[in-house]
Amino acid sequence: MTERAVYSVVCLSGHGIASEVMAQASRALASVSRLHGFRVRETHPPFGSGALTQSGNALPTATRHATLGAQAILCAAASDPALAGVESELDLRARMDRVAFGGRGAITLFSPLLDSTLEWTLARAFDVARSSRARIASVGGDAAWVSAFAREATRHDGVQVEELSVKAAVHDLAFEPERFDVVVTPPPYAEALVGFVAHGRTPRVPASSRLAGSGPSVFAPAHGAAEDIAGQGVANPASMLLAAALMLGEGLGERRAAETLTGAVLEACANGVRTPDLVSVGMGATTREFADVVLAHLPLSMTNAEFYREAVA
Repeated sequence: MTERAVYSVVCLSGHGIASEVMAQASRALASVSRLHGFRVRETHPPFGSGALTQSGNALPTATRHATLGAQAILCAAASDPALAGVESELDLRARMDRVAFGGRGAITLFSPLLDSTLEWTLARAFDVARSSRARIASVGGDAAWVSAFAREATRHDGVQVEELSVKAAVHDLAFEPERFDVVVTPPPYAEALVGFVAHGRTPRVPASSRLAGSGPSVFAPAHGAAEDIAGQGVANPASMLLAAALMLGEGLGERRAAETLTGAVLEACANGVRTPDLVSVGMGATTREFADVVLAHLPLSMTNAEFYREAVA
């Protein structure tokens, strides 16, 4: 019998609804890892306001050591000030956002975090495009950007490339997301472009990450702490679950498992499972009820190839 891979993940919850959505991400990770034949060993160290209350330090030394030794960091509180302390010690090079929509549709957007990491970011973006639908679009950028993009494109035969102005890209990203696969853009445009993709007419689920050249990368949902609904069990966990899927694929290299979890999240959204933030009348589903539907769809979301691999393993 082949020994199962074991991955170490540090989970940072913080304040607000963070602990509620993180609990559902942990359930999803446990379920999808069993289906795909690996294990995720989670550590939940003190972090943020909870740690501050307990010890007077929002980022205790033990937590810092845990994050540096992990293979990936899953954070449910991207807006927590303590996260800056974590990220300052990591080799973070690129921002990557993913917005999932439809059956299994998704757009992945890349932007370098530093001028010096442009080439690294473009190389990573082309690799992700090759593993997906082999399409990449460059949006905006000065002459140096255009030149760097062209150089990287010559190293990736078979990947379809496109160059667009920001103005030309905005409409298509919002209203025709299915025609995109991977998008690269300079930092000044990244936030706006993600917003246009995430707030289109059809239901879309965003998640974000900061990718490292070495050591752990950081993965997080797109929402904030939502203090006004904390403790009520009604937070929408979809973005947190997609962040977990993003971590599986781009942080741990388990892309089949990432596809399974992403597909299950989208299936739950398509089946009309709505938490209170998405309904105008009635109570809506609880955080756990939404996650229950996702977990029920996990086996059905596996690809045929993955079913075959599991059957003959």
